[in-house]
Amino acid sequence: MKTANKRPLSPHLQVYKPQLTSVLSIMHRGTGVVLAIGTLLVTYWLAAIAGGAESFANANAILGSWFGKLVLFGWSWALFYHLSNGIRHLVWDSGHGFDLPSVYLSGKIAVGASLALTILLWLIA
Repeated sequence: MKTANKRPLSPHLQVYKPQLTSVLSIMHRGTGVVLAIGTLLVTYWLAAIAGGAESFANANAILGSWFGKLVLFGWSWALFYHLSNGIRHLVWDSGHGFDLPSVYLSGKIAVGASLALTILLWLIA
């Protein structure tokens, strides 16, 4: 007969209080998925260009609608967040910025930079 294991079980995400570092980590993974899916949208647009004027006009109508613009806005934010956080990880790979104040500051900078770059892109475009 097997005796009951008295060791505690490993806690799950539901046990921990969300912190900036964990939220940013989850967002980084999520934006990676969004970027992969968004690549299908870019492929659709490129195929529409190759398909001729009518096909391109249809794609522009879809992407130019309010919903299309919302999707493109979200995709561009995901791109800039993933880029900013990737640069943050490159700094960490160099062995810098591991103290807790630097981790929190770099996280806030990554979020701020992604928002600023997204807004700047949409103002220019």
